[in-house]
Amino acid sequence: MDAAVAAAKDAYLTWGQSSLAQRTSILFRFRALLDAHRDEIAALITAEHGKVHSDALGEVARGLEIVDLACGITVQLKGELSTQVASRVDVSSLRQPLGVVAGITPFNFPAMVPMWMFPIAIACGNTFVLKPSEKDPSAAVRLAELLAEAGLPDGVFNVVHGDKVAVDRLLEHPDVKAVSFVGSTPIARYIHTTASANGKRVQALGGAKNHMLVLPDADLDAAADAAVSAAYGSAGERCMAISAVVAVGAIGDTLVEKIRERAEKIKIGPGDDPASEMGPLITAAHRDKVASYVKGAADEGCEVVLDGTGHTVEGYEDGHWIGISLLDKVPTSAKAYQDEIFGPVLCVLRADTYEEGLALINASPFGNGTAVFTRDGGAARRFQLEVEAGMVGVNVPIPVPVGYHSFGGWKDSLFGDHHIYGNDGTHFYTRGKVVTTRWPDPADAPTGVDLGFPRNH
Repeated sequence: MDAAVAAAKDAYLTWGQSSLAQRTSILFRFRALLDAHRDEIAALITAEHGKVHSDALGEVARGLEIVDLACGITVQLKGELSTQVASRVDVSSLRQPLGVVAGITPFNFPAMVPMWMFPIAIACGNTFVLKPSEKDPSAAVRLAELLAEAGLPDGVFNVVHGDKVAVDRLLEHPDVKAVSFVGSTPIARYIHTTASANGKRVQALGGAKNHMLVLPDADLDAAADAAVSAAYGSAGERCMAISAVVAVGAIGDTLVEKIRERAEKIKIGPGDDPASEMGPLITAAHRDKVASYVKGAADEGCEVVLDGTGHTVEGYEDGHWIGISLLDKVPTSAKAYQDEIFGPVLCVLRADTYEEGLALINASPFGNGTAVFTRDGGAARRFQLEVEAGMVGVNVPIPVPVGYHSFGGWKDSLFGDHHIYGNDGTHFYTRGKVVTTRWPDPADAPTGVDLGFPRNH
């Protein structure tokens, strides 16, 4: 890690002074290479993570979206100028890079999440050290190779593999100016506390318990489709998964039945099988942890509608398989509701009114994403203003913002003042400077000493 930071620090001496045209031209070439190799990168993700190939392709596409944004970074880095704030005095503001910055990324999106960070960071003139997840490290290496092929100078982008030892060195290293992190809430809190104590700028995105509020007037078929897609896509291993559906009024039984009908049809199998819709979990230990929430659900008052804990796939019996689980009438005291499970388990809670459902959602310590399903525009408007979450979907179950808006939650889902990518990303990877200048007019002749007030008007 020390060698990587030293290489990045050395590269910053020239990269930080490079022209915007040089940086963006390299990023344009990287974008073309990334587009040409998207199938290859998706195959690496599937091989190590297990997600189905179509899902992995979608991940690469979302990362590419941020590369697009970085290619146009010139607009975001424009400064401001005020002339004649006083006689012959101008004030300008500009943004400059920080230096060496670091990213610590999770297993669930080994290509997309790094691309939420480094394209903007290096476009702004920083150099970057990436510590990817040790569970699926190859996508990060391939991205580094493509950056080198695009002409990025040595040392501008560095990949270091490791675990907590590598992370802790990044958090304390005096030459690292900022740290970006995506992962679980306990680790995000640790990253933020430790890096901040060492004087670093930090954006640390944590976990989630995303709720979907379904009002009585909603299209229940559309809501059921959305709940299944958002809860079980990528085997639930994503921080924007819908893991709790709040059914309002008398629609609960009908909605649960519609979800069950759809969930039972999901095809589970190897990620490289085109027929598979959901792959295995990342490790056996994680599979067993997810299963424990389902096995203990009935004892905590949940109605187990679907139990996927005994699922296996013929011919691949040693895989980290788990099937679809659906829990109904879940009390807020249940561990399956309180914890971020990060697996294909959907909890359905009941509420009598909109107000009760909203209060339930706002009582959660997490505030990453949420959604409301309704045909009532007034109710939707009220929800988006009253719900305590950073990203809100109206009849959209996974409201991940497009690249030119920023991604980030509230409460225990985000530590730090900046969201990731978009305008917040540009501001995070730069610092502002204001310059006040006064130049004498060459037409003025020296007047000698004048003890009167300065002539500003």
